[in-house]
Amino acid sequence: GLVMLYSASSAVAELRYHVPPYYFVIRQVGWALVSFAVLMYFKRMDYRRMNTPVWAFSGLGVVLALLVLVYFVDPRTHRWFKLGGVGSFQPSEFAKPALIVFLAYFLSRRAHLINDKRTIRQALVAVMMLAFMVVVADLGTAMVPVITAVLVFWIAGLERKYMFRVAMIGVALVVIAIASRGYRLGRIIAYVDPDYSKIELIDPHGLVKGYIQRSTSVRDASYQPRQSKIAVGTGGVLGQGLMQGKQKLMFLPDAHTDFIYATIGEELGLWGSTAVLAGFLVVLWRGARLFLLARDDFGKYLALGVTLSIVVQAFINMSVVLDMAPTKGFPLPMISFGGSSLLSTLTSLGMLLSVSEHEG
Repeated sequence: GLVMLYSASSAVAELRYHVPPYYFVIRQVGWALVSFAVLMYFKRMDYRRMNTPVWAFSGLGVVLALLVLVYFVDPRTHRWFKLGGVGSFQPSEFAKPALIVFLAYFLSRRAHLINDKRTIRQALVAVMMLAFMVVVADLGTAMVPVITAVLVFWIAGLERKYMFRVAMIGVALVVIAIASRGYRLGRIIAYVDPDYSKIELIDPHGLVKGYIQRSTSVRDASYQPRQSKIAVGTGGVLGQGLMQGKQKLMFLPDAHTDFIYATIGEELGLWGSTAVLAGFLVVLWRGARLFLLARDDFGKYLALGVTLSIVVQAFINMSVVLDMAPTKGFPLPMISFGGSSLLSTLTSLGMLLSVSEHEG
């Protein structure tokens, strides 16, 4: 991750941000050291100590409080706490580990009553409250914990009729969230109808197109995925070589953050891209194995939640980069630039390793 971050950011750091080429990687190294220390702390701690109301509810409470606070501290995007020269802190990233601990605690006590209406209402209130606070700032960040929660409940045995109702509620809320921001709607339309030919049939006066253009400064929402596909296609099987990519030179936006997988495809080719994909498949395999082997329900659902959270985010990021899904701001876990994402991911992995260490 650090190697690819340096390759993707060194040139753009000078060209666009007017900072030294090592600026982003040095900041990421600092976050990596802190994140690794946190990972080791959770790895050495017996995960059963988290199976208490203090851990389950205080984590959610702290994240919700931070999300409310950042709404006022960052009035423009509602996302970031500025930390001076250290960088920024994004509290929405920590909705994932907080929700995972809560779900593990909740299901370990009510798994046998998973289809009880009271159980479903309680879980739905907690998940939707957290999702609403996150989606105010970033719909993409909210999707990962929500999808994780839905999959966890499905695997836990939630009946199909309840899954369908929850899915309908989720779809309705996503539609409202997309329609409330023109740039979100623009990304969806750019994916399914980039030339507005179908939209014009039902909206001949161009109201939708006008709404989208008033809401964003970007007139071509398909530009980023198009440049991403150029990068991946240019890489071929063997790649152009490390540091040799061209799309990162101001052609592909966010080449060191959300679209770093495109840089991997261009510079390391099919083999490098497949190796990264295989790494996340290993996480999926080992996490699923822990889910099956853990001797208590809390450990099972903790391992399941962490695994799904990381793998779902990685797969969505790769799908977006390959233009298999509409553009959305998902960092690639452990590889993209971003201290909050790295800290959140390694915190979750620390809990997963704790289950591995103590499941016997």
